[in-house]
Amino acid sequence: MKRLFIGILVVGALAGGYYAYTRYQQEKAAAQTSYQTVKVTRGELVAMVGATGTVRANQTAVISWQTSGIVGNIYVKQGDTIPEGQILTNLNRASLSQSLILAQADLVAAQKSLDELNRSNLAQAQAQLALNEAQTAYDKAKNKREAMKYPRGTKTNVDNAYSQYELAQSNLALAQRAYDRVAFLDVSDIRRVQALNDLTTAQKARDTALGTYNWLTGKPTDADIAQADANLAVAQAQLEDAQREWDRLKDGPDPNDIAAAQARIEAAQATINMAHLTAPFAGTITDITILRGDLVSPGTPAFRLDDLSHLLVDVEVSEIDINRVAVGQKVNMTFDAISGKEYAGTVKQVARYGTPSQGVVNFIVTVEVTNPDNDVRTGMTAAVNIIVNRLENVLLVPNRAIRLRQGQYTVYVLRNGLPAAETLKLGASSDTMSEILSSNLVEGEEIILNPPLDFQSNGGSPFGMGG
Repeated sequence: MKRLFIGILVVGALAGGYYAYTRYQQEKAAAQTSYQTVKVTRGELVAMVGATGTVRANQTAVISWQTSGIVGNIYVKQGDTIPEGQILTNLNRASLSQSLILAQADLVAAQKSLDELNRSNLAQAQAQLALNEAQTAYDKAKNKREAMKYPRGTKTNVDNAYSQYELAQSNLALAQRAYDRVAFLDVSDIRRVQALNDLTTAQKARDTALGTYNWLTGKPTDADIAQADANLAVAQAQLEDAQREWDRLKDGPDPNDIAAAQARIEAAQATINMAHLTAPFAGTITDITILRGDLVSPGTPAFRLDDLSHLLVDVEVSEIDINRVAVGQKVNMTFDAISGKEYAGTVKQVARYGTPSQGVVNFIVTVEVTNPDNDVRTGMTAAVNIIVNRLENVLLVPNRAIRLRQGQYTVYVLRNGLPAAETLKLGASSDTMSEILSSNLVEGEEIILNPPLDFQSNGGSPFGMGG
């Protein structure tokens, strides 16, 4: 009986083991058929930052009237490509204000004034004459002031003056003796009258000679010196003024006078130019809002001009991604209004400051469309993908297979028909794939895209056999 019982136990154990093994194989086969897998591959990884924006022209201007009048001829039509400075339209002359009409006369006068400045030598000659006269007057005043440092007369002049004084004194003595001899005569006596006249004349001659001698031997007074200093200062100031005027004109017309005349010409011309509109830059006429005969006033819009030689898209990039964006990076873009086409572009400008909006800081990135065609129009919405990194021959894993397990990036690989967890370190990422920097994964292994939740939570196999 005992041997029979042991035999029954062995047979039961074998039967149970076979059942468990059979069930495991069935569940293993069922698991293999229920998982979605993809192989670990090597290839190119393109990391992109996506955003949307609106197409705009390189430069745009709405050209408006600056004066009132009636629209005359219109020289362009919508869609025309025109050069800078092209006249677009004008106002009827009869409808112009008086200030615009008089500006033509001002222009003629200003131009005449400028021409006269360029041709005339009269001002230059007058300045040279004035300088010469001022120099002569200054030299005279300076010499006079220098002379006051010394006695008024030279030794020869002083000696001569003294001799004249001695002679006058001698003549006076003779005249006095002659008068004394007839002084007793009647005052009406001709002899007395003649003698008195000679005496008076001799006295005056003696006084004059004495005064001359005294002046020559004396020095100037303080008043004389002060007056000479004042005369010299005036002469010097007049000479400096004349010198400046000559310096200003000696090489031709004064540049300041030329600049003033030119400014008057430009002011008059600017007023005249208000009677017509011109293109401020080369571009395409994209809108015309006036008709011939319209009555317009300052501020009335007339044309829209767009420089379509470069089409740009301004997109907002969040602060999380902005440091990965740089000028010169390639761009792929599509348009909602253009199906089946993809366009290329280049990053032209990256803003250095951000704009907060609803708690998020965004930066404006300007992208240029490098291969536009006639389908691309300003105002269209563009979906922009900026290529911030491009890696060749790297080990790749799908983003949908990556899980965060105990703080580490994890994927589940199917080995020997069973799922196993594998941690990894990631590098650059795109929308669909990520670069594997380090891991035990090898190219060709099967990665599970849809591991069950209970497997992810307990960290092992759904069959309790470990990972």
